[in-house]
Amino acid sequence: MSDLEKPLRPRRKKIWVDYFVQFRWIIVIFVVLPLSFAFYFLHYLGDMRSERKSFERRQKAHDENVKKVVNRLKQRNPSKDGLVCTARKPWIAVGMRNVDYKHARHFEVDLSEFRNILEIDKERMVARVEPLVDMGQISRVTVPMNLSLAVVAELDDLTVGGLINGYGIEGSSHLYGLFSDTVVALELVLADGRLIRATKDNEYSDLFYAVPWSQGTLGLLVAAEIKLIHVKEYMKLTYTPVVGNLKDIAQAYMDSFAPRDGDQDNHAKVPDFVETMIYTPTEAVCMAGRYASKEEAEKKGNVINSVGWWFKPWFYQHAETALNRGEFVEYIPTREYYHRHTRCLYWEGKLILPFADQWWFRWTLGWLMPPKVSFLKATQGEAIRNYYHEMHVIQDMLVPLYKVGDALEFVHKEMELYPIWLCPHRLYKLPIKTMVNPEPGFEHAHRQGDTDYAQMYTDVGVYYAPGPVLRGEKFDGVAAVRNMEDWLIENHGFQPQYAVSELSERNFWRMFDASLYEHCRRKYGAVGTFMSLYYKSKKGRKTEKEVREAEQQHLEGPYVEIEQPAE
Repeated sequence: MSDLEKPLRPRRKKIWVDYFVQFRWIIVIFVVLPLSFAFYFLHYLGDMRSERKSFERRQKAHDENVKKVVNRLKQRNPSKDGLVCTARKPWIAVGMRNVDYKHARHFEVDLSEFRNILEIDKERMVARVEPLVDMGQISRVTVPMNLSLAVVAELDDLTVGGLINGYGIEGSSHLYGLFSDTVVALELVLADGRLIRATKDNEYSDLFYAVPWSQGTLGLLVAAEIKLIHVKEYMKLTYTPVVGNLKDIAQAYMDSFAPRDGDQDNHAKVPDFVETMIYTPTEAVCMAGRYASKEEAEKKGNVINSVGWWFKPWFYQHAETALNRGEFVEYIPTREYYHRHTRCLYWEGKLILPFADQWWFRWTLGWLMPPKVSFLKATQGEAIRNYYHEMHVIQDMLVPLYKVGDALEFVHKEMELYPIWLCPHRLYKLPIKTMVNPEPGFEHAHRQGDTDYAQMYTDVGVYYAPGPVLRGEKFDGVAAVRNMEDWLIENHGFQPQYAVSELSERNFWRMFDASLYEHCRRKYGAVGTFMSLYYKSKKGRKTEKEVREAEQQHLEGPYVEIEQPAE
């Protein structure tokens, strides 16, 4: 049997949860969508009210809120109170990772007021924002100025704090790296209540490099300064169909943004935005975008497609038409392009509301889309959540660019899941080893897409129900995720921590580099105050006893010799 042939699987007997999931659209239409629309409308009004305030008023409110956080931390009694966590409810987070650590006794700190854009500094080309500012909010303010964050994650709901402490990527990441790579400065409240500003070259530079991927376990982020770039009104997008096997698709994807002559920094050869969507094991569409002026877009003969309208076909389905139409070019308003996957949540919307992509639904109720992910989570219950963990896959695999073909064949063999999203990103060689690092010696291999200062990686986005599940066959989702994680470790890949993980602690720290993180945990007093990263990411409920034992192990662990913070 070849690697791409379907393995024989026995039929799976349906249980009550299958029927609940099948007809969950009833709850989504009559409960989730109206609540989502009301929330987004009220959220918009709050943003408008905040944006009308002067810089001085916003800064004053920010300073007052920071004082509340500092005072709250100082009220904590380490011997009696639990570990510090935010007061945010577990179901509010966009990611699929369990947040059952909040079932253990904990000490809550409220950060709900930190959702304002503090300043857009056009001279420094920096946006200073609070951690709960989301991508829809920041793009609504900056794009009319012909400015943008260098990396704007596609889904509107994703927040600055989540993208810095966790993982964020966009089609421009092959130029600028991950979201955290575009950060200029971090403002954090440490375990002892100190407010500090960390940059790559000040006294807190170690903390600056340690915060990405740390999931808020080193301190509480209260503001960040993020790089801005100049943009134009439209994105000129070229859709190119690809037909062939998965290795052929991988090569076409690489060729769409990585010149074979190694001239990766030549803007004439490298587009501003890149992504590829794979629809079957033999069909894909590569998309390359370049910013374009309004004058260019409106020239006679050019096609303008405002994909953001509620009645428009979902973006991934629109792109798929290139397989029949052949290569074509169109102009999309820049902000609508940034958020092209929001309305249908990539293609997850097809599972949540199977008929929501039909013209009649888009015209009549499409304006209610998308359902807010946190409301979907709040209405699913424990049994449904467990079902999705076992019968559904929402994972990102970060792999070296030259291994994309191997990764695609692995996903097909283990999960047989389509569509698949491909998005490249630079993984920089930094002056200090962080939690994720390029492969040793990559700069000497001169592989396609690499430079002397960064190795090109790719996010292989795997979001949908696997083929066996759709066919009613038995599927072991836990085993598939474990196999995926083993494959990533063996191939110097990484798994973003928003996702459900089956990693043991030993394998977790085989995937990620713990040295800088553990150094900062001890230097800045996070041990005993904030839960350790692995334990926070670990699947399953955590009791107070488990939490305390885990923290004690860290206090007695191999990094005890690290310099402690000065008294």
